[in-house]
Amino acid sequence: MIEIERKFLVQSDQYRQDAHKATRIIQGYLCSVPERTVRVRVKGDKGFLTVKGIGSDSGASRFEWEREISVEEANALLAICEPGVIDKTRYLVSAGQHTFEVDEFYGDNEGLTVAEVELSSEDESYDKPVWLGDEVTGQSRYYNSMLMKQPFKSWEKETV
Repeated sequence: MIEIERKFLVQSDQYRQDAHKATRIIQGYLCSVPERTVRVRVKGDKGFLTVKGIGSDSGASRFEWEREISVEEANALLAICEPGVIDKTRYLVSAGQHTFEVDEFYGDNEGLTVAEVELSSEDESYDKPVWLGDEVTGQSRYYNSMLMKQPFKSWEKETV
């Protein structure tokens, strides 16, 4: 139940042409403290409840537990979540032996696009698509649980 992933900014929209799937995601947080985030998500026609623990020193590894729930249950839980909703489309893009999840955000996070790749170890090698930008693994402001509190549109543009 340890998730290992690296996160990157995306520097072009080439990923859209390379994607083999795109799914709209709406998510909120019942608890957003770093030690334990509890996320509710509607992903396409499915609902999910996810608990994540605090990240490792590098920010690449952390505990994750997820269970599918009904969309009705997910929508009921979204209604009692903390303020701030994450609205995004997730594109799945294959690159070598890995699949990148590219999240294109809407609403107060519009203009931000990030890509994540799940790995079996923190030092596992992977192919880097041409559209992949700077690595932001472990930078908490790029966590979805932080984007609901401090949306991308509120950031100083020169610090991005």
